[in-house]
Amino acid sequence: MRMPVLVVDDDIAVREALGQTLTLADMQVQLAGSYIEAKDHIKPGFAGVVVSDIRMPGKDGFALLEYAQSTDPDLPVILLTGEGDIPMAVRGMSAGAFSFLEKPCSPQDLIAVVEKAQRTRAMVLENRALKTALETGDAASRMLIGRSKLAEDLRAQVRAVARASTEALVTGPPGAGNAKVAEVIHLLSAGSTRPFEKRAAAALNPEALHSAASQTAGGTLFIDEVAALSAETQFALLNTLESAPSLRVIAGSYRDLNAEAHDGRFNPDLYYRLSVMHVRIPALRERPEDIPILFRHYLSVACEQANLREPDVTPEVISRLMAQDWPGNARALMSAAMRYALGLGGSETAEEMGLTEQMAAVERSLLGAALERHQGNATEAARALKLPRKTFYDKLARHGIKADRFR
Repeated sequence: MRMPVLVVDDDIAVREALGQTLTLADMQVQLAGSYIEAKDHIKPGFAGVVVSDIRMPGKDGFALLEYAQSTDPDLPVILLTGEGDIPMAVRGMSAGAFSFLEKPCSPQDLIAVVEKAQRTRAMVLENRALKTALETGDAASRMLIGRSKLAEDLRAQVRAVARASTEALVTGPPGAGNAKVAEVIHLLSAGSTRPFEKRAAAALNPEALHSAASQTAGGTLFIDEVAALSAETQFALLNTLESAPSLRVIAGSYRDLNAEAHDGRFNPDLYYRLSVMHVRIPALRERPEDIPILFRHYLSVACEQANLREPDVTPEVISRLMAQDWPGNARALMSAAMRYALGLGGSETAEEMGLTEQMAAVERSLLGAALERHQGNATEAARALKLPRKTFYDKLARHGIKADRFR
């Protein structure tokens, strides 16, 4: 849904001209001719921005600014001033207006300021939604963050596995967070009050495995990178699963465990036992639209832990982040957020990329975001990006993007 822009001006000709300019810029416009009429639009939860003239009969733009701030202190209000009203505009900025424009303003200036206000508003609403999810949602909502369809699918898979209470296999690229997903499965399961133990497969032998299973005592044992288990320990784990039905094992792996079993490097009986339920964590490059919200979340956590003031995250920073493939996934993005919190900038990976690679990465993220917004409808996504349908499909093929993944 496009973010609404409420345009308030008592002069009908000016009001309609402003509205037309913004409509032609593909914005959703609402028009009002007075404070009273505008007030009806500005309700709690109004997910837009306001553009208002200062001089209006009755209650003026300052009164509307005050009302908007009382409804939502973070609601951006852009004030329009007539010639010679600059001191009034300065007063408005001091009172908390987002910006001001002198009438008559050029369409380019109006659109630029409104777009900036919309970006700011979107960040505020996104952070609020994330905070609400963290405070009120279940463990999947609180710990597996993202707005993309792939993120929603991941949470649905995790909830289904938690209900099943069987063994499970969690796979994903390095840094994707296998252990976190396993913990969420445990927290959502019927045995959530029982122990959750994590062990690295490389450190397990049959005796250590037996000890870990005993300590878990009917809870959940997560074995990270299970493919690193020795053949002897794999056999011991299979015996443990058969002799201790109250123990739930969740295995994590960055490798293709099916291929490992097929090639004789992993016990096939153990593989089939562990893969009764399978959760695959998508890489960040598959869901670039989740990068901004994840980065802001990690940045907030880092600042809270280090007792630092949270710095602003500009659109330019977000663009640089989304221009990367993030082979280190969530772990790498978390490190970038920590560096940013400490004033050391984000990741340097984008700077190491050539212009061609950066442009390709940005194009890939924009294509994916458009498909996400239109639920995989390629025709609508192409129209939104103002691309011929054939050109749009050519670009999808070039980047290896499948539209049906977003349905």
